Amino acid sequence: MLCGLDGNITHVLHSDEGIEGGAGEGRSFLSLIGASDLPRGQSFLDTLRRERAAFNCELSVRGEKGRFHTLNFGGGIADDTLLIVGARSRSEAPRFYNDLMRINNEQTNALRAALKALSVRADDEALIEDRLYDDLSRLNNELANMQRELAKKNHELARLNEQKNQFLGIAAHDLRNPLEVIRTHSQFLLDDASGILDEEQVDFVNIIRSSSGFMLNLVNDFLDYSKIEAGKLELDPQPTDLARLVENAVKLNRAIAARKDIRIDLRCEEYSRQIIIDQGKIEQVLNNLIGNAIKFSRAGTTIEVQVSSDENEAVVSIQDEGIGIAADEMERLLDPFHSGKRKSTAGERSTGLGLAIVKKIVEGHGGQISVDSEPSRGSRFWVTLPSDGRKRFKK
Repeated sequence: MLCGLDGNITHVLHSDEGIEGGAGEGRSFLSLIGASDLPRGQSFLDTLRRERAAFNCELSVRGEKGRFHTLNFGGGIADDTLLIVGARSRSEAPRFYNDLMRINNEQTNALRAALKALSVRADDEALIEDRLYDDLSRLNNELANMQRELAKKNHELARLNEQKNQFLGIAAHDLRNPLEVIRTHSQFLLDDASGILDEEQVDFVNIIRSSSGFMLNLVNDFLDYSKIEAGKLELDPQPTDLARLVENAVKLNRAIAARKDIRIDLRCEEYSRQIIIDQGKIEQVLNNLIGNAIKFSRAGTTIEVQVSSDENEAVVSIQDEGIGIAADEMERLLDPFHSGKRKSTAGERSTGLGLAIVKKIVEGHGGQISVDSEPSRGSRFWVTLPSDGRKRFKK
């Protein structure tokens, strides 16, 4: 799309992502972006204006029927016009830049014909036009070379990223079994030999169990994220009673919350129908969000989990009374490997991958995750899922 320097869309050149109905001329580019990605979208526009180019900015874009698509945005600036392109992934960048080079060449050929036609009018004008044509041709060639080189580098980055994901997957898979053995045997020692071990030895075994448990969670997160990054997010959509699924997740986490003297309340509508989701993956989302609420809440507080729905969408909300999130942390909160400056209230550790995995799973269902928070005032995360996911999961 073409935009003015103010970020308003002047022309949609091409769209195959089902967003053309919402991307009309005269609207702001930011009006297409999901609420949780607005700060990142503004940062992308600011960088584009300041640096005259910006690449590799992942944003959720509002599509037809309110569904969101995650696209990788890049752009450049010429005169007073912003050219912004969103691709499904970084690996599509080479095709995009090849298209740009073809368009540039077509424009140059058209310009050559026009300049030659004008050159016959006057010798003086012809000399100026020839010089102008030479300058434009030189600049066009330089731009084409830069685009070609950038396409190569993006292709190489995509290849290296795939190799990295393969390595993470192999390493995590090989580590998972021995870590599970260490954690299980340490628990056996605590259950069966606690009367034999002295206090210091029990502390040692507790440290072994806690550390191996954290490492096992880290390895599992690595496995999940490497699969998602490789485009292998496998979903098994089935009709599911979301209310019952949320109720089970709350029961599971109440025992964990009780250790910190935290109460979990559930407000759940009675569902007259089921929704189409991958039950295991959405259960993973619920446990992560409720677990985070417990992790960053103090003793004596309450976590409220709420489920609501209509004919179009279902919403699950998790609100806590915890330490909250600073404004400068919100923009990168859902990025992978970003644990931020927040400290858990009881020393719990984090892999920095949980929310990134949650975001990918929710978006894989055609939904959206949003967050609202203030320091010392608690946080509210809510997940929106289409009530009927059949079209989303149709092969």
